[in-house]
Amino acid sequence: MAHALYRPLSPARRRLLQSLPAGLFPLAAVWGAEPLHPAFALYDQPKYPPDFTHFDYADPTAPVGGRIVLTPPTVGASFDKLNPFTLKGTAAPGLNTLVFETLMTSSWDEPNTVYGLLADDIAVADDGLSTQFHLNPRARFSNGDPVTASDVAYSFNTLVSAAAAPQFASIYADVAGVDVLTPRLVRFKFRRRNHEMPILLAGLPVFSPKWTGRRAFNDVIDAPIASGPYRVARTAQQRDITYARRADYWGWHLPTRRGQFNFSEVVYKLYLDSTARLEAFKAGEFDLLQEFIARNWARQYRGPGFDSGALKKLELPNHNPAGFQGFVFNLRRAQFQDVRVRQALALALDFQWLNRMLFYGAYKRIEGYFANSPFEAHGAPGADELALLEPLRAQLSPAVFGELPRMPSTHPPGSLRANLLKARALLEQAGWHWRDGALRNAKGDALVIDYLDNQGAMSRIISVYAQALQRLGIQLNYRLVDVALYQQRMDTFDFDMTTVRYGGSTSPGNELFDRFGSRAANVQGSDNVWGLRDPAIDALIEHVVAATTMRALQTACRALDRVLVCGWYSVPQWYSDTFRVAIAVRKFAWPRTLPLYYQPEGWAVQCWWSDPQYPTGGAA
Repeated sequence: MAHALYRPLSPARRRLLQSLPAGLFPLAAVWGAEPLHPAFALYDQPKYPPDFTHFDYADPTAPVGGRIVLTPPTVGASFDKLNPFTLKGTAAPGLNTLVFETLMTSSWDEPNTVYGLLADDIAVADDGLSTQFHLNPRARFSNGDPVTASDVAYSFNTLVSAAAAPQFASIYADVAGVDVLTPRLVRFKFRRRNHEMPILLAGLPVFSPKWTGRRAFNDVIDAPIASGPYRVARTAQQRDITYARRADYWGWHLPTRRGQFNFSEVVYKLYLDSTARLEAFKAGEFDLLQEFIARNWARQYRGPGFDSGALKKLELPNHNPAGFQGFVFNLRRAQFQDVRVRQALALALDFQWLNRMLFYGAYKRIEGYFANSPFEAHGAPGADELALLEPLRAQLSPAVFGELPRMPSTHPPGSLRANLLKARALLEQAGWHWRDGALRNAKGDALVIDYLDNQGAMSRIISVYAQALQRLGIQLNYRLVDVALYQQRMDTFDFDMTTVRYGGSTSPGNELFDRFGSRAANVQGSDNVWGLRDPAIDALIEHVVAATTMRALQTACRALDRVLVCGWYSVPQWYSDTFRVAIAVRKFAWPRTLPLYYQPEGWAVQCWWSDPQYPTGGAA
């Protein structure tokens, strides 16, 4: 077994390790009674040394107490379950962060690295076909039971079953099985080498079988029995939920927990729509609000609270990979089968006008599927990309091997009129011609697209886009539905076009199978909302997952990005390089060092505290 600690094994310890039967020993025994704090890094050395005491973005001397009141990033009428792992229903916010724990946890300072949490040691087989985790003997569920290897195996088998949401089965598709070797040692066996799988398994949520009891897992909706630092204290009308900090939490001594989760209570409130939510924030009903709409940020974050200084606007640096956000086409619909139609639809979006007139110049254009990251393709493919693309040439568009197309622009000398003329030519080539007051194909069917939305925020953008499409003879209908119906229709792929956002990753990998892979195209609830079924894309995702160096990962992602862009499967939208956050002033403080990769809500919950006079923090 190749041990995944910070420093190489000494010869004596390696001899001892190799002398033991493979997979039949508690890893901590090699290191003594008090095992070293483990880390696993895919490509580089971990940032933090073995004796680190806390993450730099947490203050271990932060005071404990007070409460923070939040609201989820997206609006929703209510929640109906406390189980975030099943497809049916809507789970309460905050459960994954506050109640459930994983085997290991990531650092917000570095990519591709995890540190010990429920597991206090990790080992990877030399042949790369299995990974073992040794569980911390102190780990306890909220009911006092120890967290055992059997609990880990139970959690894994439950999450990859049909009773759980399908993304788990997709993410862990390369896991052939799980073995309980000792009460504290669990081994996962792989169907093939997948160097990313140890990190994916390190992120496995663990819960007690007593939570399920004799019920089917998809019927479990009540308060979890898990190991996290908070418990569900109370709910109110399925719109508010309060979490209470656990004094008996087992992990307060861990370096990965010191200085974190400092609030005695964390409360989430749900609101029916974004307008009601903003007015509630101004009235003091909750403490932090992240704004995603530039127009709102420029025009609506004002009033007595901001004038008096009780509320404050912050623009925090955003170094996170932007990922993807855009209008996506459902390729299961006949009108989107021809790539020329999809490209024509992209030509009709005038991002420059939108950014200037509606977004206050706050956004940058997304060009592909790995925006604001080293995995984004540019220009013509280099020799390293061509080595992956050439074997697939017969399955790929010739455009893949040339200069990467840029998203249409109306910057002078460009114009929307010129782009629409190009779009009309493409549509005619695809067999769509103006006849009887609409753009029609040879069968006489009009080109009509329904845009599905659940919040209303896109209405003004769609109205502008629809006007441009109307000049081409295309009818774009705006369909606003409630959150529950929207989720149901997305889970069953019952839509023409909608907006989808996938957060960026510092280490893309197995999630791409669920997002773009053929095997996920017909799995209800999967992220492959496009319905993509392309063997070439599947092959490139295999290269991404098989990458063993950062350079190889970047090359494979760029090749995949290039193929996706040239397929015109979406109309990429925009991203911001800052977090727009409004907070209640004089209530909170945080460490002087900000994390590199984070989300404001998660950072606030985990690392802020409620005493702004505390001398070592940066107070608002």
